[in-house]
Amino acid sequence: MKKYSIYFLTLVLAGIYACTPAEGSKEEEKAKATKEEVTFPELAGNMTIYEVNIRQFTPEGTFKAFNEHLPRLKELGTEILWLMPIQPIGEKNRKGSLGSYYSIKDYKAVNPEFGTLEDFKTTVDKAHELGMYVILDWVPNHTAWDHPWIKGHPEYYAKDSLGNITYEADWTDIALLDHSNAETRKEMIDAMKFWIDETDIDGFRCDHAGHEIPLYFWEEATATLDSIKDLFWLAEWDEPRMHMELDVTYNWSILHATESVAKGEHSADELYESIEKDLAHYGHSPFRLLMTTNHDENAWAGTVFERYGEGHKAFAVFTFTVYGIPMIYSGQEVGLDKRLAFFEKDSISWNDENGLTDFYKKLVKLRKDNAALWSGHYGGMPEKINSNNENILVYSRKKDNNQVLVILNLSNKPQKIELSPELSGEYENYMTNEQIDLTSLKSLKPYEYIVIVK
Repeated sequence: MKKYSIYFLTLVLAGIYACTPAEGSKEEEKAKATKEEVTFPELAGNMTIYEVNIRQFTPEGTFKAFNEHLPRLKELGTEILWLMPIQPIGEKNRKGSLGSYYSIKDYKAVNPEFGTLEDFKTTVDKAHELGMYVILDWVPNHTAWDHPWIKGHPEYYAKDSLGNITYEADWTDIALLDHSNAETRKEMIDAMKFWIDETDIDGFRCDHAGHEIPLYFWEEATATLDSIKDLFWLAEWDEPRMHMELDVTYNWSILHATESVAKGEHSADELYESIEKDLAHYGHSPFRLLMTTNHDENAWAGTVFERYGEGHKAFAVFTFTVYGIPMIYSGQEVGLDKRLAFFEKDSISWNDENGLTDFYKKLVKLRKDNAALWSGHYGGMPEKINSNNENILVYSRKKDNNQVLVILNLSNKPQKIELSPELSGEYENYMTNEQIDLTSLKSLKPYEYIVIVK
């Protein structure tokens, strides 16, 4: 038997050698190019994230209806589609008539209100055909009360002092999981793997990523899942340690700082101090998610018009240019002017009465085309420039031969400005296509914004 084994091995090796491409062949060059292919997070360095609320996106609230919007989102320039949870929603202790996306009844199934698993696969495939990536909102912190684990594996859950499965705050529709249990982590990672294997998604937006969830869960998850496919990881958490395993963290501090400036509680100078503190705390390399709205802000805190008033465009320019990675929420690009119901059907109107689509399209392209504005160390550090006015924020970002200068009046009143003589000269305001002479620039209108690309 040993003799035949050696003979067989010789034949196999000969076959492998015969099939090996010659040095300098197209096959070898292709293989080399594949090895050097850009991966996440660098791949997302110049991209914009778009959050998709399937329930409210269309009157039908289905994947099939959403697919009709994919070419429009491609034209908008957004490249990463974050879909809010698509799994079946728990019925026990449900809030409202439709319940919360974040009360998961079955991790490996699709909410029948949205369609079927095949429908979702089609959505992912169509997005991929358009050159876009799909990340799925993942809820590892808790399940619905009628999830099979409640009865089948109560040991997966956190317990109160009396030994009863517990929940968090006033979220009475969810049961809190215990990730100190290795089996809980194993089953959770297996469920995540299901969506990569079955639907070819490109990553996860990790809900409540650091609350009651130990970092070693994410160590185990990324080690297992990144070996299957290059994935993009967005953490809903504002803490540096998350970057040990995940790509992006929420920048809640800057979001709330911009809201304070819009209310007149803080100045633009104080906003920049928040930026400096954030960079000192996190460093330049991590990707920080910047936004003026998302599903939580819109539903519970108010629309961008309620929170930023006439300044909503100026603060959007800020989030797209200062640093980090920006995102757009469903309907934001057409001026969503209502708080979408969280537990009921409440469709978005796609009538762009304020002409905001072109505004956001321009911002997305600005970032895409200018390396100075890319995320993390792939872009340039923001450098503050003195404006001699605490309400006007002026900063520059440089990367190699690319430079972007941003001038923002973050107040609802006209403001005087005095720029350094070194900024003199005539340029085009990227956002308006108008010529502007910085030498003679002495004042800005309320919430006026100027972006100059050098």
